[in-house]
Amino acid sequence: MKATSKAQQKAAGAALSAKRGETKASELYDASKEMYDSMSEEELEEMAGTQRKGKPQKKEED
Repeated sequence: MKATSKAQQKAAGAALSAKRGETKASELYDASKEMYDSMSEEELEEMAGTQRKGKPQKKEED
């Protein structure tokens, strides 16, 4: 799954960092905490690696 916004990509990057042990999971909150708990490292890598160019800052609500 690819990130749909810059904020989502940043949250995925924070969760990935915690999954790899580079940061503490206790430092995560909100979306990044949910991603850490529910996604695999591979899924987080894909989401965090999405190109940022052309992405909105935040996902637009439907």
